[in-house]
Amino acid sequence: MFTREELRDLPLFAALADKELDYLANCSADIRVLPGEYVVHEGESHRSLFVTVEGELEVTKFIDGVEQRVGVRRHGDLAGEVPVVLNTPFLGSLRAVQPSRVLQIDVKDYHVLAAAAPEISATLGAAALDRVEGLQDLAAEPSEPLLTLIGPQFDPGCHAVRQFLQRNSVEFDSLTPDDPAAAGFSLDAMPAGTCYPIVRLKDGTVLADPSPREIANKVDLSVTPSRAAYDVVIIGGGPAGLAAAVYGASEGLSTILIEREAPGGQAGTSSRIENYLGFPFGVSGDELANRALQQAKRMGAEIVVTRTVQQLDAATHTIFLDGDDALRGTTIVLAPGVTWRRLDIPSLDRLRSRGVYYGAARGEARAVQGKDIYIIGGGNSAGQAVVAFSYHAKSVTLLVRGDDLAKGMSYYLIEQLKTKSNVRVETQAEVVDAFGDDHLEAIAVANRSTGETTRRDAAALFIMIGADAETRWLPPEIERDSRGYVLTGQAVLNTGRWTIERHPYLLETSVPGIFAVGDVRAGSVKRVAAGVGEGSMAIAFVHQYLAYAAESLVSS
Repeated sequence: MFTREELRDLPLFAALADKELDYLANCSADIRVLPGEYVVHEGESHRSLFVTVEGELEVTKFIDGVEQRVGVRRHGDLAGEVPVVLNTPFLGSLRAVQPSRVLQIDVKDYHVLAAAAPEISATLGAAALDRVEGLQDLAAEPSEPLLTLIGPQFDPGCHAVRQFLQRNSVEFDSLTPDDPAAAGFSLDAMPAGTCYPIVRLKDGTVLADPSPREIANKVDLSVTPSRAAYDVVIIGGGPAGLAAAVYGASEGLSTILIEREAPGGQAGTSSRIENYLGFPFGVSGDELANRALQQAKRMGAEIVVTRTVQQLDAATHTIFLDGDDALRGTTIVLAPGVTWRRLDIPSLDRLRSRGVYYGAARGEARAVQGKDIYIIGGGNSAGQAVVAFSYHAKSVTLLVRGDDLAKGMSYYLIEQLKTKSNVRVETQAEVVDAFGDDHLEAIAVANRSTGETTRRDAAALFIMIGADAETRWLPPEIERDSRGYVLTGQAVLNTGRWTIERHPYLLETSVPGIFAVGDVRAGSVKRVAAGVGEGSMAIAFVHQYLAYAAESLVSS
């Protein structure tokens, strides 16, 4: 608890009478933090005013997905004045640089104090205005990209790199070779036969046709496990895997997540998710994934990208990665998700990433500005993409094989589609061919009820017709159903392959200590919220498994 003398030593409260100082001492929290500890996190909505009493703290803010230091708070400095005055969430985080002591006063107690001492309200209002102007200046400064990507608009390699960078929240510029801005990059000096994409780093280094792992190394994304063994190894970085990483690390388990591309999984390519709890106005898949990634890292989880699991030894829980790295997990959580189902049409394969895309990430919206585009699918992912792209495209046509959207799409999305003047829904329709040389120019659409086929001009085609489990890399000891989805819990028990005395836990596979969560699990609900729930539940079962294993070891 603070004394009168300590409070009077703070400029904001120096002129207060003893009565007000006593009130402040009785209602304020005395927070002690060590280096690296947070006092408050960006986005928190519980409003309080903070005053640094001892030590030093830094204000950090996520800018383009990267946490950056934007200010310092020392003795007597304020934080939280903008949320208190303007009723907003915290615009930045407050983190200790050295052992520090901070006064916290709740917004209700602040207003009682300000009513008794109006000069405090005036001081705080001026400070809030100053902070807002500072943030406006910060927002007006263009962030310097980590790299520049150069290549033709419809080059598949360039599209893959753009997607990789966007999904990993790496700030970059993108130029075509004939863009005047590319003239300063000395492309003429590149060796003959150089393939696109070309990547130029901030330090002037030029990479020709780099792999995602090469780029990841250059922008400080983690690509190699730091240890040989972990309490929990999570395979897959979708919502289920990220939830497992958050809960595993937050509960003190050494936790690593292995992702072959970028955190977010299939959900990360969703343009807008509007029925996820806690986001009343919706959230894009990549934004949700980015927030979960930040949270997992802050809790201490290790995130490794651009790595593929080549083999899993069920007996020893050893995971072999491409590039000859191996690591062992006391427990393993399988969360590899699913992959978009492909249409078996050769012309679509030829034009893939040249106007034909599987999934529809938010970053694709700029590429369809003012154009006529088509989306195939009757589920929520397709509906979300239609709504998101309708704000950019000249027209969006949704092609559905069935005769009724209600069979696969949520009611709220169907109703939204009805309100979009540039959206058209065609049922009993399927794409049978695609046309274009360098990129997609047109598609052929067949009406399944009449048999009539029409050619339509199309600048882009996004395909979302369901997904399949890719689990052929799993060892035979892990039981799957006829479609490749992993069996867990009671379904495992029904196979007769369970070999130990206790029953398998709800999310446990046929191999004790190996769990499956999210879309890859047989019987899963195939919803983001369900995946997050399963990922967090898996850690509870991990603890039960570890306790059972320890008890068995003692009894033996």
